Amino acid sequence: MNPAADHPLRYALVNELHARPFPHIAVPSHAVYLAIKEPRDAANRSRAADHAHLSALLVRHGAPLPPEGVTHHAGQIGRHALKWESHTEFVTYLAYAAGSSARPFDPAEAEVFPLQWVLDAPGKRVAAVSIRIDWLPENHAEIEPLLDAWFVPESLACAWVLDGAAVVAGDFRIDPAGQMRFALFVRRGTGPGRVGRVVQRLCEIETYRAVSMLGLGRARELTARLNALDPELSALVERMSHEIDAPEATLHELLRVSSELESLAVSHSFRFGATGAYEAIVAERIGVLRESRFESRQKFSEFMLRRYEPAMRTVRSAEARLRTMLERAARAGELLRTRVDVERSAQNQKVLESMDRRADLQLRLQHTVEGLSVVAISYYGVSLAGYLLAPFAEAFGLGKSALTAGMVPLVVLAVWLMVRRIRRGMR
Repeated sequence: MNPAADHPLRYALVNELHARPFPHIAVPSHAVYLAIKEPRDAANRSRAADHAHLSALLVRHGAPLPPEGVTHHAGQIGRHALKWESHTEFVTYLAYAAGSSARPFDPAEAEVFPLQWVLDAPGKRVAAVSIRIDWLPENHAEIEPLLDAWFVPESLACAWVLDGAAVVAGDFRIDPAGQMRFALFVRRGTGPGRVGRVVQRLCEIETYRAVSMLGLGRARELTARLNALDPELSALVERMSHEIDAPEATLHELLRVSSELESLAVSHSFRFGATGAYEAIVAERIGVLRESRFESRQKFSEFMLRRYEPAMRTVRSAEARLRTMLERAARAGELLRTRVDVERSAQNQKVLESMDRRADLQLRLQHTVEGLSVVAISYYGVSLAGYLLAPFAEAFGLGKSALTAGMVPLVVLAVWLMVRRIRRGMR
């Protein structure tokens, strides 16, 4: 086939499907996971700073550096395998190695990510997970005492996953070392690829749960501001139903409220949109685990329904309330502008009526002036004609008075006809 026939992005898009494979994790082992996010405007962060931070970790272990501009990288740092990924708002680090410490969830395992290196990150830690991976004992009841010792029973979620291939447990609490703990008990015969998929899903569930709940804080801030704006908007709408002296002033106040609501919508739209997307990912990741109940423990989906879903409903409620208030303000603005336009139309009508009266008075005055003009023009016309015809009148024996008296009707009639003709021509 001729390569020129291919779309220029064909190979890049196909390679993207295989760019981030699941890790292959043996049993027993442990995994440490870290997600770092800029507190503000994370979507527009410096990707070069993320690359430099990854390179600093690799340099510590003498590992080869990835090319600039990559969005994922896999390599070896000491005895740990490293998987790095860059996402829209955050970057993730997953380090895993064979074997597990005698002390469950030993904080020393997290030292694969040195503290000073974490403090130098271009962002803040939004998720930190420690996963202990062991074989599932033949007697499943033997893990019950371990669960009670490692986790808080009140919030513990534990379930069979992947059709009974493993038991996953976690309490979604942060331990004194700053890690969130998960335990994975794998049935013998389960391959490392399947174990890696479960580990990856657990890390994704925690990460997307954490970043989605960032919208809860924004929703609470928004709700407090909407609680202050709602009475103002209601009062403005109430004033519109009564006679008001200055509707323009009410319109200006309404525009102020509307502009603040629009500003809130702009500043919160990305966070709320991201929260909805992350919530869907959390639900999808839990769904692909294909949970079933382990003993009498609550499943992860039940935990999320009871603890996580109310937070998401709060975010959706705040978003819906903001949208409703924007619509209310827009409708009120349209009604008030309509009222202002009607009143202005009435004022314009009165102005036009006043102009009509003034035009009628001007017309009457014009007619009066035209009559006076006929007299004045006639006077000068008779005088000029008298000077012109006086020599001829003496020849016929007519006196000046008789000549003037005879010309007055003729001149007046001629001037009147001339003025009338001019007025008709102008009309």
